[in-house]
Amino acid sequence: MTEQPAASRPAPALKVIGRALESVLFSSRWLMLPFYVGLVVSLAVLFVKFVRMLWDFILYAPGAKSTDSILGVLSLIDVTLVANLILIVVFSGYENFVSRVDTTGQPNWPVWITKIDFAGLKQKLLASIVAISAIHVLEAFLNVDAAFDAVKMTWLVGVHLVFVVSALLLALSDRWGAEKTNSE
Repeated sequence: MTEQPAASRPAPALKVIGRALESVLFSSRWLMLPFYVGLVVSLAVLFVKFVRMLWDFILYAPGAKSTDSILGVLSLIDVTLVANLILIVVFSGYENFVSRVDTTGQPNWPVWITKIDFAGLKQKLLASIVAISAIHVLEAFLNVDAAFDAVKMTWLVGVHLVFVVSALLLALSDRWGAEKTNSE
């Protein structure tokens, strides 16, 4: 009969120190809160910018060429997509990294607020970036008669393609990772 070694137990003092460190690390998530509040402030600033752009659009659109009207609308869409991006980051970041959002008794809250995990957040961020990039390429293309710059257009399309390929690769890697996790 072989003798088994006694299981080593950490000293009580080390256990207390370990729990204190874990508590500090866990509580440090609240340091993210000012970042999310700052993003909400940036959303308010973006709202002021949107209202100003909308006002200018309303004043100048009736006499503008159709391409200028389309460019104005695309600019409004661009700002809206950035605002959506900020909201996605604030809600899902807060939910994933700081504290759960209690949506009970809130029937009008979007379902996605508590459903986006980190992988979903990355995909939504990249999808928004691709859409914003596409709008910039489209704006440059519609403005091609006014000021065509082949180098700038090439860079815009190239950067946009990098975003598209990055989004596709991220989606594929997430899918492969999920398939691998499900098969184990």
